[in-house]
Amino acid sequence: MPELPEVESVRRGLAPHVVGRSFASVDVLHPRANRGQDEPLSALLVGRGIAAVARRGKFMWLEFADEDLTDPGRDVLFIHLGMSGQVRIGEVTSPHVRIVAVLDDATRLSFVDQRTFGYWRVGPWQDMAHIAPDPLEDAFDVTATARRMRAKKTPVKAALLDQTVVSGVGNIYADEALWAAQISPRKKANTLRQRDAVALLGAAADVMRSALRVGGTSFDALYVNVNGESGYFDRSLHAYGRGGLPCDRCGTELVKTVLGGRGTHYCPRCQVASRR
Repeated sequence: MPELPEVESVRRGLAPHVVGRSFASVDVLHPRANRGQDEPLSALLVGRGIAAVARRGKFMWLEFADEDLTDPGRDVLFIHLGMSGQVRIGEVTSPHVRIVAVLDDATRLSFVDQRTFGYWRVGPWQDMAHIAPDPLEDAFDVTATARRMRAKKTPVKAALLDQTVVSGVGNIYADEALWAAQISPRKKANTLRQRDAVALLGAAADVMRSALRVGGTSFDALYVNVNGESGYFDRSLHAYGRGGLPCDRCGTELVKTVLGGRGTHYCPRCQVASRR
């Protein structure tokens, strides 16, 4: 699933093409791409202007020019990428195109989604109000977030993946942040010292900024940016996907295990659960 760096790469690529434009036509080619919406998507979008492309964590949405952007009940267009969603600019030749939207300047947006877990849906912004701030937001309060994390009795990796604690961190960047902070993914979050929780959140922010600089992480063609280009942070991974390989820090063989239903990669020497 695309995580914060991948979604932010899409947001940055999309904004120059759509902000200040309006929807001229919208065609939904697969019903799952607009599930949960009773009214046709075209009726909700055609003629409406786009004021901004926004994001929190892994969640992206378009703000409408005719809405009050300070009103939490305002309507927005949620664009959820799911496991394999792509928003592409221009003509796309693919059997997996699910939505095609044309703007008033003839710009063509194609929503491509092989696995059909993604969707476009118009709804109130407050539907995502439960999503916590992410580490790259200007208003992110690392001290308060560290305290929320330390209130959890789950393994620290599970707390890091909890989108009500901190948003945007998925499996890849959780493993990378824990490796960078030298914290075992199995360690209970409520046994972390405050300074270690702060350091972990800082590591998550650093890792995601590094990934964002190179367009995110692509292991296959399912994640690409709006121009169809892959990210290449996979070349810089220290933990995720490297089970059985030597740790880049100490040379110990990295372990791959399952934690909370998620494949998890860590160094058994550098990342010690009992470290206080």
